[in-house]
Amino acid sequence: MTSRYVGLFAVAAAAIVLTGAGISAQEAERKGIPAPPGHVFKTIISGYEFRSKETRALQDDDLENPGFLAVERAADAWKKVEGSEGKSCASCHGEAETTMKGVGAAMPKWDDRLKKPVNLEQRINICRTEKMKAEPWAFKSQALTDMTAFVRFQSRGMPVAVKTDGPMSPWFERGKQIYYTRVGQLDLACASCHERNNGKFMRADFLSQGQTNGFPTYRLRDQRLVPLHERFEGCMFDVRAEPYKPLSDEFLALEVYVAWRGIGLPVETPSVRN
Repeated sequence: MTSRYVGLFAVAAAAIVLTGAGISAQEAERKGIPAPPGHVFKTIISGYEFRSKETRALQDDDLENPGFLAVERAADAWKKVEGSEGKSCASCHGEAETTMKGVGAAMPKWDDRLKKPVNLEQRINICRTEKMKAEPWAFKSQALTDMTAFVRFQSRGMPVAVKTDGPMSPWFERGKQIYYTRVGQLDLACASCHERNNGKFMRADFLSQGQTNGFPTYRLRDQRLVPLHERFEGCMFDVRAEPYKPLSDEFLALEVYVAWRGIGLPVETPSVRN
């Protein structure tokens, strides 16, 4: 291991091991919702509550929130005709404000035909390729991330309501296993940070519960909207692990499980985070 990685390991380990276990005044003020019976938390708290008052104010103001540039671009794309069928999103779905209300809050959702869960990015591309006969948008492309944010925005304020029973159950269990599995040179799991150490400092930033109710989220460090699977990928890079591919079954299962951990939280898309 190079000295650079040794140093990074030492910083990460110290950040987790040496932070105090006491409850700070800021932590005590964080607002959440009561968790349902059998949940891993007593109180489910959005990542919004772990941000500075300046960042929260930026999210709260629709005119200042930089994520709304994506929503506005996608509102135009919603009506744009593409593909050999001569259709737009609006051709089938009409006004998104009505027909897409609640859709983003319930994703990922089971697809009977594919026999697997489908998340919002995948559903958008299924519509493009099968209904519009248009080219699918690449993951992380501005067009796909914009449209994902636009559709999810129609559920803003509605509670996350992903279903995890029936045929979704094996995917939920697979995602849970991934969440608790230690990986990478730093030998950390998702739970190491977001369950056991949320509310503590990690490299001059607070660890949150890792909720997904705000995705796609505008990250100030990246100066752009970031989709959920890219954030999963980034977390795995941070612990020096080989990440799964975006939209892979592994990340899809993880998305199902993490969405359940935030069940009942209001959709915040587009949220603003560090």
